[in-house]
Formats: sequence, structure tokens, C-alpha cells
Amino acid sequence: MLTLGIETSCDETAVSLVEDGHVLSSEVSSSVDLHSSYGGVVPEIASRYHTEYIFTVAEKALEDAARSVRDIDLVAVTSGPGLPGSLLVGMAFAKALSFALGVPIIGVNHLTAHIFSCFIGKEGCPGDIEYPFIGAVVSGGHTSIYLVRSLRDISVVGRTIDDAVGEAFDKVSKVLGLGYPGGPRVEKMAGSFSGRDEIDFPRALLKDADNVDFSFSGIKTAVMYYWRDSKKTDAEIRRICYSFQEAVVDVIIKKIARAVEASGTEVLAVGGGVVNNSLLRSRLEVSCRENGTKLRLPDRTFCADNAAMVAFLGEKLYRAGERSDITMSADPGAF
Repeated sequence: MLTLGIETSCDETAVSLVEDGHVLSSEVSSSVDLHSSYGGVVPEIASRYHTEYIFTVAEKALEDAARSVRDIDLVAVTSGPGLPGSLLVGMAFAKALSFALGVPIIGVNHLTAHIFSCFIGKEGCPGDIEYPFIGAVVSGGHTSIYLVRSLRDISVVGRTIDDAVGEAFDKVSKVLGLGYPGGPRVEKMAGSFSGRDEIDFPRALLKDADNVDFSFSGIKTAVMYYWRDSKKTDAEIRRICYSFQEAVVDVIIKKIARAVEASGTEVLAVGGGVVNNSLLRSRLEVSCRENGTKLRLPDRTFCADNAAMVAFLGEKLYRAGERSDITMSADPGAF
């Protein structure tokens, strides 16, 4: 089965070809540079970019995979969550392909796709995923923990009550004048700090041992006030970035470890753009090794929004009997 995946939930226009669980191509064109001067994603700019580039990205994905549009057996598309205008561009393109080619279409949840991206290219054979497991998504727009019992039986066990972790990185970067996107900029500055005299930024919602929800608005505000009263030096920026990153990663590790322990599962899969953060990846590895948990992380290629994860999961859902049709609607508020 050859599946063409389409992802347009935010500011990445992505198309991928996956055949029987194996990624043949994965093309991503980002409009991030167009949003940088605004300090965040502008929905209208994102949707217009998708409209302008989705056909070209699809052509390139087909070319990379050495396949023709006539070879497609299934079209998988992100149906939500995401920006309404952006989702609609991908949905319209996917429906047109499905109708013109006479092939089935399937809607894929963006967050679920991030979780299953952890298994791309890492299975003994297609479908070899150990259930149940704890899945987590740490990204620019979401920070959530799920109990995954099967492809279609997924429940939320913890989530952020305010800012997502990626959003917190972006806001801290903006406060410090580092620019957008904030994640890689803050990580780079943190990496150049010696690690001495760390600032004790707040670690929210850790006192209750049963709480697996997140809150990052408090640390963002703490950084803002600390920076306001600081000496405004490069050394102080590095110190703030280091301390902020340490606090955020500490919270994520402890919350996820709590969820794994409470669930009694042996497998943890963590996806999303923030999983590109080297400190987070290494701390997850240490935590899971200490607790005897099997850790599944996506290759860095599949951390940020991409269509390979959409095609990969779409194919699995279709084989499991899931069905959609061209009357389906986008669901911007899905979780």
C-alpha cells in the first residue's frame, strides 16, 4: 500500500510517501521566516503559504520517492488540531486527490501522529508496537500525556493548563530579544553557560505527587521579571536560558515519569518538536534507564511537524479498519 500523507496544521507544508510502513520521501517547506518578525505564527500568512506551495511540495515528494500520482492507494491528511485556515488547505488538497484518483482518504489526528512518529523505522515489522504505553507530545502548541491502549483507544491523562512548553520557549526568547522560533535559540544560549550559579526558577505543580498536568506560564513570567531587573548582559542571557531550560526539562521528566509509574506500562513514546532539544532527549534516556522503561523517541527528522508521521499512522489506521470520506471536516480543537 502506497500512502500519500499531507500535513498543514500550522506553518509547515509537508507531503510524504509511505509504502507498507516504510518512508520513501518526506518533504517539508516551512514559512517560519515569514513569521519571525511577528514573534509567532500569523494564521493568515500560514494558510496563504500552504495554498501557494502545497502542489510543489507534493510534486517533490513524488519525485523523491520515484512514484507517480497514479501509484497512490491511500491519501492520509491531518484533520486536527491546528489552525483552521491551514487545516482546510490540506484537507481540500487531500479530498481533491482522493476524488480524482478514486482512492480512499483518511483523517489523522496531528497529536496522535506525533506519538506514533516514535515508531517510524524502529519496528521489528509493520504493526509491531507494544500496547499499552504512555505517549507524550511536547511541542510548540501542545504538552500532553496519553495512555495509548491501541491505535484507536487513546485517553488524555495529563496536559498543560496554560502555555505549551514550546510556547514558553518562544516567549522567553522574545523577552530576551533572541528572536523566533525560540526553542533552538534558547537551547544554544543555554549550552554556552558554565552551569554555575543557576537561577531557581519555579517548577509548577510538582508538590502533588499524583498531578501529571503542566503549567509553564509562571516560569515565563518569572523570567520576564528577572530580566527586567537584571544587568542585561550576554552572560546574564546565557544564565537565564540555562536556568529556564533546566527547570522546564526537570518538570517534563518528572511528570512523564509519574504518568508511566501510575499506568504500570513499560514503554514510553515522546514526540513533538521540542523533542529536538538535546537536554530533554538525554534526560529522558537517563530517566527511563533508571526506571527500567523502554523509551521510544522519533528520529530528529520526524520531531517537528511532518507528513511522514501522518502517512505512517494513516496507513495503520486504514489497515485496522478505520474509514473516512471526503465529507469529513477539519477539527481545529481536537486533542
